[in-house]
Amino acid sequence: MAPGVRALEPLDVQSTVEQVRVLGAHEQATRLDWNESPFGPLPGVLDALGDELANVSRYPIEAYDDFRADAARSLGVSSDCVVPGHGTQALICTVATTLLQPGDAVVQPAVTFYLYRMVSAARGAVVYETPMGARGIDLGALLAKAREVDAKLLWICDPNNPTGTALERREWEAFLDALPERCVVVADEAYMDFLPPDRQLRRERDVVDGKPLVVLRSFSKFFGLAGLRLGCAIADEALAGYLRVVDEPFNVNCVALAAGRASLRVGDEVRAIRLREVADARQYLTEALVAVGAEPYPSEVSFVLVRVDADDVLLTRQLLDAGILVRSGSELGLPGHIRVTVCPPSVTDRLAVELGRALYR
Repeated sequence: MAPGVRALEPLDVQSTVEQVRVLGAHEQATRLDWNESPFGPLPGVLDALGDELANVSRYPIEAYDDFRADAARSLGVSSDCVVPGHGTQALICTVATTLLQPGDAVVQPAVTFYLYRMVSAARGAVVYETPMGARGIDLGALLAKAREVDAKLLWICDPNNPTGTALERREWEAFLDALPERCVVVADEAYMDFLPPDRQLRRERDVVDGKPLVVLRSFSKFFGLAGLRLGCAIADEALAGYLRVVDEPFNVNCVALAAGRASLRVGDEVRAIRLREVADARQYLTEALVAVGAEPYPSEVSFVLVRVDADDVLLTRQLLDAGILVRSGSELGLPGHIRVTVCPPSVTDRLAVELGRALYR
């Protein structure tokens, strides 16, 4: 057993299962804790999904390559650069297995997605965390630590989970140019599609330009396919080949691949409608949270981090009793906070009432 595994605390999935069961007893049960899309898949995707059911008796060999081709066309890269996976979480594990050896140094922000630390430590790497900046991830701090410890791998979630903040292209380019030798960056872009097109960094172009970079994209969030578990990695052809060797062959099911391809075919106008829908709902949620005395941080994605100046574990339990499940900040390393998924206004109104009651109880 890798030494780092013994020190890890697993994600409390069973607790989440129990919470969902409690939630099931409520007539208006609302899940706002895992950033699932309350708006569902994009138009036409469910039809494509249904059509693919006739092929479930076959291994998804053709579907796998068809998805790679469609994703490559959408991203402007070679299909040899695209590695599908059953969710970005699986791809995070694949990248760590491919690149890390026991004793390697890994650097990540102090407040970010929990899985980076877990998979790195599980493979025997030594994980170093850097403090956050005023706007979220501090790229300067990451670079300084990477040089200090001769980092092999550097994890970045952008837009960052759970802070909801995103980097600017200018600072990203300066960061890439200053990377120490033999350090690979993994940029998890699970929430990138929630940014307007002019704010999206298009890191796949950095991959094409030969930067030491792996980009991860998800279909769980913006595209509303969390239950199908679909994502892809973009890396240079040589590294992508190694990622495919480590991963089991054709590891994504044909239905998920069909839904992913249909999502990629949706036009810019439809995507723009979804962007406005989420942005409007996020603004409505922010204003409602302020009105009940909470302090939401600025967000550009499908969730909002909220300072509540209260026992967030107790507060989360009180909201659960009211039929609303949000994420406790203590689970994210941010006591005194909660994280709330953006939701339709009718759900926000109910959340605001129950949150106000819990805060002033």
